[in-house]
Amino acid sequence: MSEATSIKHQLAAASPNPLAERLKLTLNYDELSNCIRCGFCQPSCPTFKETGLEAASPRGRIALMKAVVDDLMVPDSSFQKQMDLCLGCRACEPVCPADVKYGQLLEQTRDAIEKHTDHRWWIKPIRNLAFQQLFPNQKRMRLLGSALRLFQRSGIQRLVRKSGMMNLFPETMSQMERILPEASSKGVIEQLGTYVPAAGNRKPIATVGMFRGCIMDVLFTETNMNTVKLLSEAGFDVIIPPTQNCCGALHAHSGELDQAKDLAKKNIDAFQASGVDYIISNAGGCGALLVEYGHLLHDDPEYADAALKFAGNVKDVSQMLMEKGSIPEFSIDKAAASHGQVSITYQDSCHLRNVMKAGNAPRDLMNRIEGAKLVELRGADRCCGSAGIYNLVQPEMSMDILDHKMEHVKETHAHYLLTSNPGCLLQMKLGIEREQMSGQMKAVHIVDFLYEHLANN
Repeated sequence: MSEATSIKHQLAAASPNPLAERLKLTLNYDELSNCIRCGFCQPSCPTFKETGLEAASPRGRIALMKAVVDDLMVPDSSFQKQMDLCLGCRACEPVCPADVKYGQLLEQTRDAIEKHTDHRWWIKPIRNLAFQQLFPNQKRMRLLGSALRLFQRSGIQRLVRKSGMMNLFPETMSQMERILPEASSKGVIEQLGTYVPAAGNRKPIATVGMFRGCIMDVLFTETNMNTVKLLSEAGFDVIIPPTQNCCGALHAHSGELDQAKDLAKKNIDAFQASGVDYIISNAGGCGALLVEYGHLLHDDPEYADAALKFAGNVKDVSQMLMEKGSIPEFSIDKAAASHGQVSITYQDSCHLRNVMKAGNAPRDLMNRIEGAKLVELRGADRCCGSAGIYNLVQPEMSMDILDHKMEHVKETHAHYLLTSNPGCLLQMKLGIEREQMSGQMKAVHIVDFLYEHLANN
């Protein structure tokens, strides 16, 4: 160690840094120490693959966290930059021989950083609007859906596009506007009610609670409705608790852990009161936080036990169909099949695969579709670059990852690209748009594809 470095470390120890002190109180030191620095995580990490930098790998980020807690460095802007650069895809966790809970360490770090960050004057009100006022409030999300629907259907959207106004924004945002789904002012409850019985008046296999989400119910309402109908066809009574709210995933990943905990408690209360046997998610990102409510509320004396029970009953819709359902028949109609076998490929939802451990269920269902051929996507287990709002806050890295992903997508020559998460779906739609492949391939949520090809539809 050089004399200058030694002096820097001594000064860091002598002058306590507020963020460093917060990290010492927040981070689980035992978990930090579990990392054996083997490097098995590096080949699975998208940001390490893109940059080749040790600091941009899970091992490197854990080393940075531990160095701060051990008073070996001050958490400066470069420290925060590396924490922000992480996608939070958690592909490092399944390959870790020491079972390090990297995702939990990352969320704890981001929470500490957020509490000690002085944002630019315009960022704080935007964060407050999104995280405190909008996502947790279903009525406001409905209003947002109404406003987006008006924008899309009134002709304003066409006018904005023709005027070239979108050219004032970064290219990525302009492209994302073009692939934005049609919004809805009415969610799944408004269109189907709060209870849908098993189809055909059968004796239900189980009663399941549908988690409708916040963004899902505004931009992907049809997917929510198809999820309910598919579960009904598979023999489940479906209840959609009206008092449920946002899962809190975007909050937890963005340094708003306290708000995420409040949202978790409300969801636990809502589903507990409904008396369902299982809680069903159709969004990998949402489901991944729902199954971790036990950890999120582990130190809450009132909710710790209920959170563990809740988390143990959460399943992805594909997982539920394969494990418990009376699986209906799926087939490609003869008109489509007459042009040759329909080929489909699949991009994993990182959180469905790495956190919920349900990566095989969607493939098992796709292999049951008569007339369809599943073509495995090379690198399907690697993040597409969406990662919640990552593609908005880290557009350059996100697009680099997406462009490399699309190289593999092209190799499949598939007609349909399926996925199990709304963020992934939008990102893959964006990739198809960027590569000018709209006439060759269509990105679809697996639930919508399955429901469209029900044999008795």
